[in-house]
Amino acid sequence: MSNIQLIIDERPADIGNFLVGRLLPFREKRTVGPFAFIDHMGPAVLEKGQNLDVAPHPHIGLSTLTFLFEGSMMHRDSLGTEIEIQPGAVNWMTAGKGIVHSERTPEYLRDEKKSLHGLQIWVALPKALEEMDPQFTHVPASEIPSWEENGLQFKLIAGEAFGKKSPVPVFSPLYFIEIKSTAKQTVTIGNALYGESALYILEGTIYSEGNTFESKHILIAKDSRLCTFEMEANTTVYIFGGEPFEEERFIFWNFVSSHKDRIEEAKQMWEAQAFDRVPGETDFVPLPKPLKY
Repeated sequence: MSNIQLIIDERPADIGNFLVGRLLPFREKRTVGPFAFIDHMGPAVLEKGQNLDVAPHPHIGLSTLTFLFEGSMMHRDSLGTEIEIQPGAVNWMTAGKGIVHSERTPEYLRDEKKSLHGLQIWVALPKALEEMDPQFTHVPASEIPSWEENGLQFKLIAGEAFGKKSPVPVFSPLYFIEIKSTAKQTVTIGNALYGESALYILEGTIYSEGNTFESKHILIAKDSRLCTFEMEANTTVYIFGGEPFEEERFIFWNFVSSHKDRIEEAKQMWEAQAFDRVPGETDFVPLPKPLKY
């Protein structure tokens, strides 16, 4: 019996002046464990004067995880954080009761040709922490657990797995793992995973149960403990998941909550510009209309 429950294709989505590939949410699978949203940014080459400019916008009820493969991005938020994220590092921003942030090409690159490639991920918060105070953590690439095993290169970007723990301060049992192959190799994860689990193929090819799967697909597992597959040489995959929440999570635009009334309140607050502002920035992304849950 196949352990693959669902295959999700990457779908194009516009986030303003930048086209991304959307992976989650999907109509048949809204979340995987606490993971509620995944966008694949790029790979894109931006010419001189062509820049990423995502103006200030709000979030509630989630943590965001930004992980770049190439390029650079300047993060600013309503806590006063201003930090550049570069490849291999993790920006972990927890919105809780509300935060506003912008994402832009750094000033020193705005008149240069540059690349941008990475993942933007939302992780829903446990119900008891949905209204926690917002916070921000930047974890340098050098602090992400990395190791080699049986010809494979591993990184535990967030969460706990394989007896290791990432320094990214997550709020529920989860994992976000990078695996790279330099030669054709069989991967057997075994009991390292728990809860719901999925595999995203960034580049290359994997083989599972007589089937071939190429890049830009997510494979949802029926049972995380039966996660076995073969990676072709020069393949990169990301395995993510964890313990799902008992309560349904609703998503509207940038808001995630277990209560629709809370999302309606956040919508009204943003229209009234009642969220805290990002210091030094005056523009903002307006509330989209109409947009259904």
